[in-house]
Amino acid sequence: MTLNALLEHPGEWLSGTGPEAGIVLSSRVRLARNLGGHHFASRTDEKEREEVTQAVRDALAALPGGQDLAWLDVASMAPLDRRFLVERHLISREQEEGEGSRGVAIDERETIAVMVNEEDHLRLQSIRGGLQLAETYQALERIDDALSNILEIAFDSDLGYLTACPTNVGTGMRVSVMMHLPALVMTSHIEKAFRAVHDLRLTVRGLYGEGTEAQGEFYQVSNQITIGRSEREIIDDLRATVDGLIAYEKKARERLMEIEPAKVQDRIWRAHATLKNARIMSSEEAMGHLSSVRLGVDLGMISGLDISGLNRIFVYIQPAHLQRMEGRELAPEDRDLVRATYIREQMAKAEAN
Repeated sequence: MTLNALLEHPGEWLSGTGPEAGIVLSSRVRLARNLGGHHFASRTDEKEREEVTQAVRDALAALPGGQDLAWLDVASMAPLDRRFLVERHLISREQEEGEGSRGVAIDERETIAVMVNEEDHLRLQSIRGGLQLAETYQALERIDDALSNILEIAFDSDLGYLTACPTNVGTGMRVSVMMHLPALVMTSHIEKAFRAVHDLRLTVRGLYGEGTEAQGEFYQVSNQITIGRSEREIIDDLRATVDGLIAYEKKARERLMEIEPAKVQDRIWRAHATLKNARIMSSEEAMGHLSSVRLGVDLGMISGLDISGLNRIFVYIQPAHLQRMEGRELAPEDRDLVRATYIREQMAKAEAN
């Protein structure tokens, strides 16, 4: 598998076909694991990093279906290509910015990614479209169990899985749901909703996790606590909170259409017209307009476009994707030109079908 192949075929999580896909873009589960008998990744020299990489690659090859996982050598990639994988949610920013031997194994549908030598020796990830937390975890649990039968995993009977960051000790699990919450923003209820989330000891982040800002009214909601609770309890707690946010967002949408329909329609159709006609478009502006149009599609106001197509645009207008499509590096002002052209072409193509 090459990066060009990834560019031609969007991952399953962009399909827009999962449960509650109008509000939930994706469900993701990550498991942090380390190999016993080795220093944590931050304390290893290059020789040990290479040993860990080879041990994991051998173990992956021995798994049923392991031959279907494509290996990408992150260490040898150009910075632009590493950023491309971050935008695709296949590697973390930590692995992008790391040093030495490291890589990622992914399946053809991009539902599974196994990062090697990130903050921990292993970060196992499963990602699916819509609200599918239990199904996403089950797919990852099978791989985790199979690897544990081959590799010696660092585990303590009292603490659980041992990880480089103390906040991941225990299950080593991070569960996140990427949500589109425009109505809560428009009704100024978003801060109230997020205060309730924080009170439940969950966290809200931007598109690319810790340290990133929300764009286009898209947010990641994830767990903070990994110790003292089972994997099922973590998933059930997050699921209950996400269900509540979905209901809250739906109610806010209904309320807006009852009391301010013209305001909602104006926002949606202005955004639609701008995306179809603009010649220059920054990433931030594009995300805001796509958010509005996505709301219009989900409310049934806009035909011709669908959630799947908008999800694809939402990822493909990111800087590294634009430059991969162009086959060259672009200055920021040139990216704004290319971005606007790509959006116009995609919207015209979708509405012509």
